[in-house]
Amino acid sequence: MAPRKAPLRLSPWLRRSIKSVIHVVALGYLVWLFYAGITDTLGPDPVDTLLNETGIWAIHLLFITLLLSPLAKQMRSPAPIQFRRMLGVYVFVYALAHLSTYILFELQLDMALVLSELISRPYIVVGMVALLLLLALTATSFKVLQRKMGKRWQQLHNAIYLILPLTLLHFSWSQKTFWQEPIWYWLAGIIVLAPRAKQWLITYKKKRSRKQAKKSAAKANSPQYP
Repeated sequence: MAPRKAPLRLSPWLRRSIKSVIHVVALGYLVWLFYAGITDTLGPDPVDTLLNETGIWAIHLLFITLLLSPLAKQMRSPAPIQFRRMLGVYVFVYALAHLSTYILFELQLDMALVLSELISRPYIVVGMVALLLLLALTATSFKVLQRKMGKRWQQLHNAIYLILPLTLLHFSWSQKTFWQEPIWYWLAGIIVLAPRAKQWLITYKKKRSRKQAKKSAAKANSPQYP
C-alpha cells in the first residue's frame, strides 16, 4: 500500500509572499483605476469604466474566494483557506469602490437623487443588500470575533452563498439582460454553488430523518390505552 502523502503546507515565508502579491495586484489595480480616472486616461467615459471594472472585479474576486474551500478539499490541504479572508475583504473593498464611484461621480453626492435611484432602480437595492452582507462578513472576519460568536459566526458567513446570486442578479439587471455576458457568470455560479447545494440537501435529509425517527420512537414509547 502506497504511503499517504502529507497535506501541502506553506512555509511562513511563502505564505507572506503570496499575500504580498495579492495585496500588490488587488490594491495596485484599484489605485491605478482611480488614478487613471482622475487623470482622464480611462477612455471617453471614465466613470462608466470605473463602475464596470470595480463591479466585474468584485465578482471575479468573489468567485475566487468561493473556490478556495473546494480547492482545499481537492488538494487535501488547508493552504488555500489561508488566503480566503484576505480575498473576501478585497471583494468588499471593490464592491465599496463600485458603490462609491456611483454615488460620488455618477450622482455627484446628490442624496435626493440617490434616494430616487433606489426607488426607481430595484437592482441597486439588490446590490446594496449584497454590499451590507459583505460588510457584516468583513467586520466579523477577525479570529477574536470568530471565537466569541461560535456557531453563529459560521451561520453568518454562510451568507456568502447568498451574496453570489444577489451580486449576479444586480449585474444582470444592470445590463438589462440575462444573456450575453451575464449568462456565463450565472453558469459559473451554478457550477460553484452546486456542490454546496448538494451538501445542504444531504444535511436537510439527515435532519429530517432524525426528526422522524425521534417522533416514531416517542410514539412507540408513549403509553397505549385500550
